[in-house]
Amino acid sequence: MATSVKREPLRFTDGLMDYLQLVDYRLAESAVERENIYQFRYHSYLRENLIEENQFKRFCDDYDQMDNCWTFGVDHHHHMVSSIRIHVATGKYPRSPTLDVFPDIVGPMLEDGNKIIDLTRFVTDPSATSFSSALPFLTMRLIFMACEYFEADYCLAPVSVAHSPFYRRVFGLTKVAEPRQFHQLLKTPLCLMQGDLAKILYGLIDRYPVFRSTFTERRMLFERPMDIYQGANDRHLQVV
Repeated sequence: MATSVKREPLRFTDGLMDYLQLVDYRLAESAVERENIYQFRYHSYLRENLIEENQFKRFCDDYDQMDNCWTFGVDHHHHMVSSIRIHVATGKYPRSPTLDVFPDIVGPMLEDGNKIIDLTRFVTDPSATSFSSALPFLTMRLIFMACEYFEADYCLAPVSVAHSPFYRRVFGLTKVAEPRQFHQLLKTPLCLMQGDLAKILYGLIDRYPVFRSTFTERRMLFERPMDIYQGANDRHLQVV
């Protein structure tokens, strides 16, 4: 007589590992790759009513061209489903979007010798409904890989007030500044959230194993010939 075996329901964290096998991380290096992301951003922000239409159908700024910037697309079956931009800010290379908008918060952090991962331009494709709940985790995985690779002290995220509870609940970030007008996102001021990586990173990885990565994977995504992040641990560097 056959007996039925009661199966435990698949946990969300287990499902994330399955979804991870379905996506590719692609660093935008060529002009064509960057242009695809600028257009992807534009349509994403336009759908969310965050920007006005423009004749160029693209959304970019000077921060995209900086040496301490990494911009990624996340692909599913060769179709971009999300994108995110990362700046590595140090005393030697301080320029970043959050420094310019929140200088009173970020400036002293850099002057004290902290290394900061600054995440901006996180956009997704709403048509990716089959794994929409997994996309924020799969995309933010890039941020925490960068935090490990660059041995950062803090992660900074300018986010809307509506999204801040998610960043606090899932990633352990805390709000350190009230909303301010953020560059070209004219319609929605953004607050600044901060993660002290010494306190949150390894607990986050324990809760969500999808954030685990190997050094080889991190190096393939972030290594560059020019060591732009040297000197980050030199204390009392002046921010210029």
